[in-house]
Amino acid sequence: MTHRDNIRNPDGRSMKRLLAVGLLAAGLFAVAVFVHGGAPIVQAQTLNGFDLSNRLIPLSEIHRGGPPRDGIPALTDPEFILAEDAHGLNDDDRVLGVHRNGVAKAYPLGIMNYHEVVNDLFGNEPIAVTYCPLCFTGIAFRAGEPDGSRQLFGVSGLLYNSDVLLYDQQTESLWSQIAAQAITGPRRGETLETIPAANTTWGVWRAEHPESLVLSRNTQHARNYDRDPYAAYAKDEALMFPVRFRMHGKHPKALVLGVRMGEVARAYPLSAFPETGRYRIEDELGNQAITLHIDADARTGRVFDARGEELTSLIAYWFAWFTFHPETELYAGNPAPVPIDSGG
Repeated sequence: MTHRDNIRNPDGRSMKRLLAVGLLAAGLFAVAVFVHGGAPIVQAQTLNGFDLSNRLIPLSEIHRGGPPRDGIPALTDPEFILAEDAHGLNDDDRVLGVHRNGVAKAYPLGIMNYHEVVNDLFGNEPIAVTYCPLCFTGIAFRAGEPDGSRQLFGVSGLLYNSDVLLYDQQTESLWSQIAAQAITGPRRGETLETIPAANTTWGVWRAEHPESLVLSRNTQHARNYDRDPYAAYAKDEALMFPVRFRMHGKHPKALVLGVRMGEVARAYPLSAFPETGRYRIEDELGNQAITLHIDADARTGRVFDARGEELTSLIAYWFAWFTFHPETELYAGNPAPVPIDSGG
């Protein structure tokens, strides 16, 4: 009788040994249940070195993105150059732009593709500028703590709804970029405050902010910032990772301008506007008047309140906006956009 046969058809002595082992295991389990107040011991679940046992979402919805923790290296207080020295940038190259405390900075997506997080300072205010190339979402957060300390973020190598999960270096909690909320760890349930950030072209940003600084390619990391590893992905209807909600019948990578007021969200597909020109829409969302400025040439847009203050909004792939806002309204041309003349 072989070893495998012995397992399948144990003889009397083997059966007694198996019963003894089983009774011992049951006894140890009963002791553990008694010691822990009737609750079985649950081992901590980890991915990429992060403890996921204290989480807001199902474990099955957190996915490895491929690179390990910090395999996509965040930048902290990197070097910037003057706009006139940004010789590698063309007018139609895309950048994230942030204007804060009298300082304007541009973060080329060619660099952000390889780093995804920049822990930066605008004056003395800590700001985290983040980008998820899988969702085409650039979001800036205030990163100052109430006690005056600075929150520093890294790239976990994990995804939720195909969107980057950041982690804070202080507590190693995981934060959903689009939801702006910690989904695991000691800070679970806490939210981050977003600030307006443009996802536009270098030509448009520089025209609006000629004094802008530009994130330098001198990052101390050997990367080919001229190569876009997501170029084919941006055109393909396929997603690389699962998402909770998905609406079919529309290209998932179509660009939308998303805005949320309270519990009401609306997406403005950029395809709903003419292919060229600049347009204004006077609309209402959540019983509040809003004004949208759409630049069809730069495939971007901004949203303002009734006082003319810019609101946080999001240029995103349609699938990314929808999976985080499945209740979203969808703009279908009413109210009609009004052309903005060259002087507007």
